[in-house]
Amino acid sequence: MKPDCHIVTAGDAALIVTFADRIDPVINGMAIALAEAVQAAGIAGVRDVVPTYRSVAIHFDPLRTNVDALVERVEACTGDGSPYRTETRPPYGPPHGEPSPAPAEPIRVPVCYSGEFGPDLANVAAFGGITEAETVRLHTSRTYRVFMLGFSPGFTYMGSVDGRIAAPRLPTPRVRVPAGSVGIAGEQTGIYPAPTPGGWQIVGRTPLRPFDLERPEPFLFKPGDAVQFYAIEPSEYVRLQNVR
Repeated sequence: MKPDCHIVTAGDAALIVTFADRIDPVINGMAIALAEAVQAAGIAGVRDVVPTYRSVAIHFDPLRTNVDALVERVEACTGDGSPYRTETRPPYGPPHGEPSPAPAEPIRVPVCYSGEFGPDLANVAAFGGITEAETVRLHTSRTYRVFMLGFSPGFTYMGSVDGRIAAPRLPTPRVRVPAGSVGIAGEQTGIYPAPTPGGWQIVGRTPLRPFDLERPEPFLFKPGDAVQFYAIEPSEYVRLQNVR
């Protein structure tokens, strides 16, 4: 059975559409599909549509938007006529009998796990009772889903990591985490796009720029993308860092 959908107001300028409260690719897919449908609908006054792990925030101009009409449009996008969905049919996507779109090729992300680039690699290895080399192997052996972006422009919340390396956040966050740092926090992994404070376990660093205003499309990742990490040597990191 598909999880229920609940629509609530958040002040006078936003709606929050919430699905089940857990990290789950199916639920996340529902949130992303709803966000894309609302954006494609071109509803007057809608300023921004933000999908998360299991919800969608719809920000609108209250002076230009009829809230009741907006709720009706959102309900139409979810394929139901009420704020709650309990039916078992797929809520969005291709009609019955049509194939789903083929998943896009994973975005491959080079990561240097050596020395200063992975200051918490030993901590994560100790958490799992394994070697650092095995930690790297486990981190690079999976294809991760980008569930959402947040915290800072381009920060990726991806999952889910192997349970053996699902180390918790640091007890005390760092004041500054270098841009490109690849971290683990429980079953999540992600990339810091800019130097910011942060409490994730840093296991490596990528020379790629998740957010770059000099690119035609500043964001390297979007919700729903697939990502694969692969290990590189420090010399390759330096070479790639100078390539835009």
